[in-house]
Amino acid sequence: MLKLENLSKVYKVGTFGGQELRAVSEVSFEAADGEVISLIGESGSGKSTIGKLILRLITPTGGRITFDGVDVGGLKGAAFKEYYRRVQGVFQDPFSSYNPIFKADRVFHNVRQEFFPRVPPAEWHDKVCRSLEAVGLNPEHVLNKFPHQLSGGQLQRFLIARALLLDIRFLVADEIISMLDASTRIDVLNLLADLKARGLSILFITHDLSLANYISERAVILYRGCVAEMGATGKIFEQPQHPYTRMLMASVPRLDKKWSVGEPAPKVVPAKLTAGCVYFDRCPLPAKDADCAVTRPPLIEVSPDHRVACSKL
Repeated sequence: MLKLENLSKVYKVGTFGGQELRAVSEVSFEAADGEVISLIGESGSGKSTIGKLILRLITPTGGRITFDGVDVGGLKGAAFKEYYRRVQGVFQDPFSSYNPIFKADRVFHNVRQEFFPRVPPAEWHDKVCRSLEAVGLNPEHVLNKFPHQLSGGQLQRFLIARALLLDIRFLVADEIISMLDASTRIDVLNLLADLKARGLSILFITHDLSLANYISERAVILYRGCVAEMGATGKIFEQPQHPYTRMLMASVPRLDKKWSVGEPAPKVVPAKLTAGCVYFDRCPLPAKDADCAVTRPPLIEVSPDHRVACSKL
């Protein structure tokens, strides 16, 4: 359904834009109907940039995104509008998505004006109520309220309900539960699982490994804009191959034993990517050599539906 092919994004930085920051570098993966893919990585790895590229909030520097075989970058006018009826996003801070001087359900009014101007008011109200009930909200309790009168979890559900009004097929969920309390997180996760069961595809952007393992069938591990490892979630979590993935897994505290502090990872100052392995400065593998510093490792299939970007495994 949605496919990324060698997707890249380079920003001009520094004085007069004389330097380049490669936020995303030749990332490729695809999502099938009804599939949840987790995009995992530390801050600055390019996760949110990929989400914005899919939503066409920013323009890629290279590569392309296709939806049902159609190049998204070339969509204009009615075709572009139709794309937004099928692909929507929900972001980390629910409060930033609302204007505090308007009631929260104004987001539904905007959808009606743009996509359903001819729907009668009574019919539209019923449609909104069904959408809210689908995400576990009681319309009588949440409609005609200002954003400050609703919780973060309720506001996130509002945004998901707005997406459902458009009959979307692909949802970009960018850290949508990181600002919610623990009791609300599981409700939103279960909601996403329910939507997935109905055929909705989801790109679940997160830095939380446990959440990714809970919600997704496939995972993509990003480091400095590049794919380090990707494949079936079970294989990546049970048999991590890339040293960065192993480091992420080892960093998760466990309740069944005392968390021992090992050698600290070397500090790395973000720099312009070279032709070599982006993990070279932090790689603990004794097998790494000078070739790793000058040659970017390709994604190699180590087992069915499990690929790793490391030539020294």
